[in-house]
Amino acid sequence: MIYIHVPFCKSFCTYCDFYSEIPGEGLYDAYTAQLCQEIRNRAAEMDDNLKTLYFGGGTPSVLPLSNLTRILLTLEECGHGGPYTEFTMECNPEDLVEKGLPYLESLRALGVNRMSMGVQSFDDTLLIWMARRHNADGAREAFRLVRQAGFENVSIDLIFGLSNLSDAVWEATVDEAIALGPEHISCYQLTVEGDNVLAQRLENGEYEEAPEELCRHQYDILCSKMAAAGYVHYEISNFAKPGFEAVHNGGYWQRRPYVGLGPSAHSFSGRNRSWNSPELKGYTRTTESLSVEDEKVETLMLALRTARGIDGEFLQANCREEDIQRLLREGALAKTGRRYRIPEDHFFVSDEIIRELA
Repeated sequence: MIYIHVPFCKSFCTYCDFYSEIPGEGLYDAYTAQLCQEIRNRAAEMDDNLKTLYFGGGTPSVLPLSNLTRILLTLEECGHGGPYTEFTMECNPEDLVEKGLPYLESLRALGVNRMSMGVQSFDDTLLIWMARRHNADGAREAFRLVRQAGFENVSIDLIFGLSNLSDAVWEATVDEAIALGPEHISCYQLTVEGDNVLAQRLENGEYEEAPEELCRHQYDILCSKMAAAGYVHYEISNFAKPGFEAVHNGGYWQRRPYVGLGPSAHSFSGRNRSWNSPELKGYTRTTESLSVEDEKVETLMLALRTARGIDGEFLQANCREEDIQRLLREGALAKTGRRYRIPEDHFFVSDEIIRELA
């Protein structure tokens, strides 16, 4: 599993707290040169336990094709080239509309077989409030182009949990997303983190966070509509048509080792975590060892986020039996065969359930 962080955005969304920079002259080439050297330096860490490649960001779709090609060739030279079981490229609709069909066909030729598109909303008023560069029509056109280019595994992202998101707009957004027919839909609750524009608005009294009751209501609307449309709710924030569950992200939830490359990217070796500093030039890497308690809590948290749940032997060996039995009685846990899981109607409060077990 390989993750590559592309730390460039042409503008910044109000809610985003990921590391990114406005691209400037020479920055794409400087970033690519440093990234390729990191690939060579860390090639021995890439064991291909799950042969996936994921370009995230930032906005990977702003990266010129020549730079993307150079990165892929370096991976190939180091023995970790394609074809990949899953090769995901995150993209913004405006880039796809601007670059058009030839760009998308080139991505397919380079081996990309899964597109993850940041739509967030089909309401223009909300898109402006989020400072997104696309509008609803742009998102629709981008999706059309992706299909025209032949991509058969497409994911779109949506955001809920906004105090200024009405039920009518949210229902219309989910309905339109389903009508497009993507193989995968990821839906994230808006959170205020870091020192972004939204955090400043909150501090200045220009925005009020949505109450938990509203977020829960919007999540329930989402779950109901996705189930009716035949999508599998296989992880708290993720829905897929059967057979299109994200392979790469699934590796994270199973705690498979992965290598993260590029500024601010994180890696996991099985017992150690490491991360690169969030800076374009001369980024450094820090490593920490996980304690036994860290591993236990992380295993619980990641596994119980999924519909598959966690192995009963692990749960019983690491959690108090009275807590397990109480949560079973309350319907906050369910047992199927040897596995325990959080039922969908308790997914929204999964953090509280996991804390009780940990």
